[in-house]
Amino acid sequence: MSKEVTIWVVIGVYALFMLGVGVWYSRKGTDMAGFTVGGRSAGAWISALSYGTAYFSAVMFIGYSGGSGWSYGLWSVLVGVGNAVFGTLLAWLVLANRTRDLTRRHDVKSMPQLFEKRFQSPGMRLFACVVIFVFLIPYSASVYKGLTSVCSVILGIDETVCMLIIAIASAVVLVLGGYMATLKADFVQGFIMMVGVAALIVLVVQSPQVGGLSQGFSNMVDYMESHQMSPLPGNSALALVSTVLMTSFGTWGLPQMVHKYYGIRDKREVSRGVIISTFFSLLVAGGGYFIGSFSHLFFGEDLPQGGTDYIVPLMLNSAGLPNLLIGVILVLLISASVSTLSSITLTACSTVSMDLIKASWLKGLGERTLATVTRLLCLAFVVLSYLIANYPTPILEMMSYSWGILSGAFLAPYVLTLYWKGVNRAGAWAGMLGGFLTAFVPAAASGFTTPNGPLYACLAMLVSFLLCLGVSPLARKRGWKAGAANPAFYEKTENA
Repeated sequence: MSKEVTIWVVIGVYALFMLGVGVWYSRKGTDMAGFTVGGRSAGAWISALSYGTAYFSAVMFIGYSGGSGWSYGLWSVLVGVGNAVFGTLLAWLVLANRTRDLTRRHDVKSMPQLFEKRFQSPGMRLFACVVIFVFLIPYSASVYKGLTSVCSVILGIDETVCMLIIAIASAVVLVLGGYMATLKADFVQGFIMMVGVAALIVLVVQSPQVGGLSQGFSNMVDYMESHQMSPLPGNSALALVSTVLMTSFGTWGLPQMVHKYYGIRDKREVSRGVIISTFFSLLVAGGGYFIGSFSHLFFGEDLPQGGTDYIVPLMLNSAGLPNLLIGVILVLLISASVSTLSSITLTACSTVSMDLIKASWLKGLGERTLATVTRLLCLAFVVLSYLIANYPTPILEMMSYSWGILSGAFLAPYVLTLYWKGVNRAGAWAGMLGGFLTAFVPAAASGFTTPNGPLYACLAMLVSFLLCLGVSPLARKRGWKAGAANPAFYEKTENA
C-alpha cells in the first residue's frame, strides 16, 4: 500500500476503537458522579496512564520538544526528566492520596468545590469556575495546533480537516461515555504512546541525519560548543530552568491533572500508580525531548519554514521511517492529544455545569439532566477551542499562558489545603488573585505574544505561595472574619 493509504488505515482502526469505547460506556455514566469521577473505582494502571496521557499531548511532542531542542540542544532532555521526577513522581507522592482522601470524604467532584468547602467561600468557587473554563480553552487550542503541523506535513491535508478529526474523536468519547470512557480509552492509548515513542527513539537515532547514538551525541556536542550552547548563556539557562519548573510543578495546580486523583479506588492503588505513572512519564516525556534535542542535525542553523512548531513534523518526514510506523506515530500523537483534550474538556465543562449552573442558577436540576448539560457544554468547548486555535500564537507560548494563569491561581491554595490547617480564606484569596494577576497581566499586556510565559508562570506560583503564607497568619492575628480556621474540614467522618 502507498504511504497515504497505510496511514489512513491505521488512523481508521484507531477511530473505530474510540467510537466503540464511547458507545460501550454511553450507558454507564448517566449521572454526574458516573460522568465526572467514574464512581471513584479506578485502579492504578488506568489512573496512572490516564494521568500520563492527559499530561503529554502533541503540545509536548511537537511544540515543546521541537522548540526546546532547537533552543537548548541536548540540554532540553532535562525538561523531560524534570517532568518525570517532579511533575509525576513527586506529584503523586505529595498529592495523590491526600487529594483522594479529602475529595472522597467531602464528596468533592471539582477543584472549585474543594475551595468552597475548605474556605467556606461560594465566591471563591465561582472565581475558580470561571478561570478554569476560560483559561483551559487556550491550552485546548494549543493541542489542536500541535496536530495540525504534523498532519499538514506528513499527510498533506488541510489544517482545518485535521482539527475536525481530533475534535470529533474527543467529542465522541466524552459526550457518549464521560469519565470512565476517557479512562478506558486512555489506558489503551497509554500503551500506544509507550510503544510508539520507544520505536520512534530507535528509528530517529538510526536515521541518516543522526547516524547512531554515539555519532549523534558527538555531532550535537560539537554543534553546541561551536554555537555557544555548552554551557548555555545566562538568558537561555534561565529560560530552560523556567520551562522545567513550569511544565513540572505547573501540573500540580492544573485542575484536569488533579482530577485524576479523585477517582482512585484506594491507597494501595495510589502506591502502585506512583511507579506506573513515573515509568510512563520517563519514557514518553524523556523520549519526546530526546528526539527534539537532535533537531539541529536535521536543519543545521536554519529554522525550517513554519517555525518551531514544524521542527518535529519535518524531522519525522525526512527520517525515512516506514509507512506503517508513520501511521503508528500519527496515532500516537492523536491519542495523546485526544486524551489531553478529553481531560481538559471534561474538567472545564463539568466545573461550569456543577459549580455555576447547578450551584448558582438551577439548584433543582436533576443528576441526569446535569450530565446532559455537561455533554452539551463539552461540544461548545470543543468549538471554542477550534476558534482560538486559529489565533497566530506558537504552541509553546499558548500553552504557557494557560498553565501559568491556572497554576499561579490554584497551586498554592490547593497544596496548602492538603498540608496546612493554618491557611484561611484571606490567605487563599490573596494567593489566588496574586498568582493570577502575576501571570495574566504580562501576557495580556503583550497581546499574548510574549515568549516569557514560562518565567511568568514560575513567578506566579512563587508569588501565590508567599501571599498565602504571609496573609493567612496576618488575618488570623488581626481577627479578620476571613482569617478564621475551618478545623471541621479535616475531621474524619463516617463515610471516610
